[in-house]
Amino acid sequence: MAAYTNVYWWSADGVRLHARDYGGGDDAPTDGRPPLLCIPGLTRNARDYKAFAEAHAGEWRVIAVSLRGRGESGYAKDAMSYVPLTYMQDIEALLVDQKIDRFALVGTSLGGIVGMLLAGARGGRIAGALINDVGPEIDAAGLSRIRGYVGKGSSCPTWLHAARTVAEANRDIYPDWGLEEWLAMAKRLYRLTSAGRIVLDYDLRIAEPFRVPGAESGPDMWSALAALGDAPVLVVRGERSDILSGPVAERMIAALPDATLATVPGIGHAPTLAEPEAAGAIGAWLDKVRARH
Repeated sequence: MAAYTNVYWWSADGVRLHARDYGGGDDAPTDGRPPLLCIPGLTRNARDYKAFAEAHAGEWRVIAVSLRGRGESGYAKDAMSYVPLTYMQDIEALLVDQKIDRFALVGTSLGGIVGMLLAGARGGRIAGALINDVGPEIDAAGLSRIRGYVGKGSSCPTWLHAARTVAEANRDIYPDWGLEEWLAMAKRLYRLTSAGRIVLDYDLRIAEPFRVPGAESGPDMWSALAALGDAPVLVVRGERSDILSGPVAERMIAALPDATLATVPGIGHAPTLAEPEAAGAIGAWLDKVRARH
């Protein structure tokens, strides 16, 4: 199990934020390669990148973020701050706090949107980008599905009940998973309260701005994507994704000079990045980032 240190920093509006830092400080790689900055999806947190960090920490410094309102990060007073632009500003504050001038981005779903916004703000500092199952245009069917469940509370008496709840909601996305995978996913999504109940580990109010049309992304995401320039880019897509369509993924690859598409067969939104097709492509992408740096 890869060791990590907890990093805390403050947002401009006074929210205490959290990230897991695998391989920082004295354990950081000595060849100057950029850290991997990992940003999770809408209802996820830093735990979502545990397996990714265990696969790459040691060779790379891996920083896994919990966005405001998730995991160990504080909840916002203003629910309307749960939008991509504010998340981007929170990450900017982390980069300043950690004195990070250059990094490689790993973003899943909402995390990929935030990453593209970071590129749009100043793309030259991004040494490479792994964009997991999201693009500048989001499929309407997927948005409708997400709006149907986000912000609805769920409480379970045991971890087994939580695993069954997660399986019922996601069986179409991961059709080959068994109890072990569902239990692991439940422990990424839920937390145990002091009262002994198992509840979703995010502020249910993140749903409030998400229900506003257009609030899920930014105003000109294709320009934000283009700001990645000639940095190595890997787009990972679930074959059955209802968020990133095949045509949009192909258009993303065509829009960038050094971009590759990896499709994970048989699953929906979003790949865990541990699938063989994703893991192999990630290894090749990291080789490019290392060589370029």
